[in-house]
Amino acid sequence: MSALEALFRWIHIVAGIIWIGHLYFFNFVNGPFAGTMDPDTRKKVVPQLMPRALYWFRWGAAWTWVTGVLLVLLVFYHGQTVFDTGSWNLASIVMILITFLAFAVYDPLWKSPVAKDPRVGAAISFGLVVVVVLLYIHWAGFSYRGYVIHVGTLFGTIMAANVWMRIWPLQRRIITAVKGGTAPDPSWPAQAGLRSKHNVYMSVPLVWSMIDSHTPVPFASSPVYLFVIILVGWGTVWALYKKAPQVQGF
Repeated sequence: MSALEALFRWIHIVAGIIWIGHLYFFNFVNGPFAGTMDPDTRKKVVPQLMPRALYWFRWGAAWTWVTGVLLVLLVFYHGQTVFDTGSWNLASIVMILITFLAFAVYDPLWKSPVAKDPRVGAAISFGLVVVVVLLYIHWAGFSYRGYVIHVGTLFGTIMAANVWMRIWPLQRRIITAVKGGTAPDPSWPAQAGLRSKHNVYMSVPLVWSMIDSHTPVPFASSPVYLFVIILVGWGTVWALYKKAPQVQGF
């Protein structure tokens, strides 16, 4: 079991680097650069660059998610690390289902009028995360490590679903349109860009959940620490988005 854990963790980290590295490239490098291309350049560059980058992007996401789930199954479920003193019950099973099915709430939320004001959407999303964490603790009886890793699993599952169910299908349409010399539907880049941006915002607290689930002290005394980390992570991403357009080529 220890050998499997080491193997899964190795693949998980390498695949995660590929996935998140491309995610940051798209948002902090390619995004600002794409706005500088004229139509002829775009027609030459996009059909050659984007399919290659998106290949590594989406398969990195798939392998990261699969190995992450295997690690959760092995370390937290099989090893019972998800609980301090409790055991499996209806509440814990329901909360695990919520973790893996949260996209069913997230997706319609960000297709609703809420999406027109990102601040309102972010506030509602953060409120839902707080509710879920409190249910992890007080209803399902999850340990500190248990609820932190499940927040990361929730974010990671939404991110992977965004990649395969929203970003990749829209980008495929955009690439096909550009290659054919026609203008893509304006809603396609906007939708794909929004979900990609959401993935960036979720990625920073996600990395924290991966690390801190193994080093709980001194943050295990209160879930407030996790809430603060999520907000600090989101603030950091906001600052990076402000910085990205200021970085210029030679």
